[in-house]
Amino acid sequence: MRTWCLSDQNLRRIKKLQTLKQININPYPSEEYTRTYNSKEIRNNYKNKKKVLLAGRIIRIRRMGKASFLELKDKYGIIQIYISINNFNYENKIYNLFFKKLIDIGDIIGITGYLFKTKNNQISVEAKKIKLLSKCLHTLPNVKIDKMGKTFDSFSNPEKRHRMKYVDFLVNEEIQKVILTRIKIITFIRNYLNQRNYLEVETPILQSIPGGAIARPFITYHNSLKSTLYLRISNELYLKKLLVGGFEKVYEFSRNFRNEGIDKKHNPEFTILEVYLAYKDYYWMMKFTEKFLHKICCNISQCFPLKFGKQDLNFLSPFIDPFQQITFFEALKIYTGFDISDMLENEIIKICTEINVKIDKNMKKGQILDQIFSQKCEKQILKPTFIIDFPIEMSPLAKKHRFKNGLSERFELIINGVEIANSYSELNDPIDQFKRFKKQIKLYNKMESENMLIDQDFILSLEYGMPPCAGIGFGLDRLIMLFTNQKNINDVLFFPSIKSLENRKNNFN
Repeated sequence: MRTWCLSDQNLRRIKKLQTLKQININPYPSEEYTRTYNSKEIRNNYKNKKKVLLAGRIIRIRRMGKASFLELKDKYGIIQIYISINNFNYENKIYNLFFKKLIDIGDIIGITGYLFKTKNNQISVEAKKIKLLSKCLHTLPNVKIDKMGKTFDSFSNPEKRHRMKYVDFLVNEEIQKVILTRIKIITFIRNYLNQRNYLEVETPILQSIPGGAIARPFITYHNSLKSTLYLRISNELYLKKLLVGGFEKVYEFSRNFRNEGIDKKHNPEFTILEVYLAYKDYYWMMKFTEKFLHKICCNISQCFPLKFGKQDLNFLSPFIDPFQQITFFEALKIYTGFDISDMLENEIIKICTEINVKIDKNMKKGQILDQIFSQKCEKQILKPTFIIDFPIEMSPLAKKHRFKNGLSERFELIINGVEIANSYSELNDPIDQFKRFKKQIKLYNKMESENMLIDQDFILSLEYGMPPCAGIGFGLDRLIMLFTNQKNINDVLFFPSIKSLENRKNNFN
């Protein structure tokens, strides 16, 4: 057992644990515990003196001499338990020693008893048997609110909450609801796509080339293959290979990994929903996206507007309130005051100085434009908006625009100042794709080698012929942040990435 960071309360509970073992009560029994009812079923099917077996965690105890009350919490709610010394026949040991001295808030117990209602008409269980199922060795945070409305002892420290998610879920019901909404959204998406004959597929997480995006990868080594491998930064190229192979409608909940910064919108591992289908383009995908988000919204909020901070976000039918569409260069003009659509690179650099956009001296035109958009435009776009027709320099995997020179058939969906989705009419010309990859090498010369940017097998697959297609990637974690009104990505993840515990011991003393 760990020896650091044990408080006096921890030590007292450990002593109780030892006492339990000394009197032959197993604090962690292994046999199955049969439950006949949960708290919800008890409330919905109350019958006086009905026998019930239930289990849960103690969240409150009121000890009062020869009779006591406790509140037991399970998945479905809270139920009151009445404990009386008269119901136990072991020389009062069960009540006076086991219950009064060795049972604590946080312990998981099983109760056998009979239903009744108190004088206040509260449904309760009169316990005839108590079985300890798991001893809790820590004091649970117990939120208290005084007469002035001031809150005490809440589990609200962000670092503790995000490190100890199991406690966060246990004591902060709102965060548990957020995670349950996450599960509900993912289940809905899966059903929605499956019903429309999309195939859920799986692509490799360990890859020989970190392709499909420009990002710093996590690197590992495979001993048997004697080769360096990379954790997936994108699954896009593999999904396109499946289209080459004849699978026309595919999707994947892709766990991706990028060895880069951490903030309220970025986690080193994150989930992307990627959807690809043959014989469609990015115009079709915009219509699909509006309808798709409308269906998700209706599934979780009955089609009412969502509240995100102070902003009301409306996802009505695309026929009633379609998302706004603005071209990339129109957005730059709106939010910077400059029309830079026809400017050369050196002219754009001068504009960056005027509008106070920070850029690196080694950046090329596409990267500079990306910085201008990120720093000056994105955060100001609140209503759901498609930013369309990006410069070709910023879109190496998208088709050239069929009508507009120098642009690509690409859109990003921005909502409340955050990129939610990215979509292309996918490039399927292998020669053009190879040339684009070669240009990327010059832009990102910090990469280790040419092979880290050019997936030769992907080019080969395109040479066999990929049907015209549209693809989209939704930032699933960000989407869930939006639908649950959360401002920190850590609140929508089961277990976010944070600094190692060894570096944070002092915070828990």
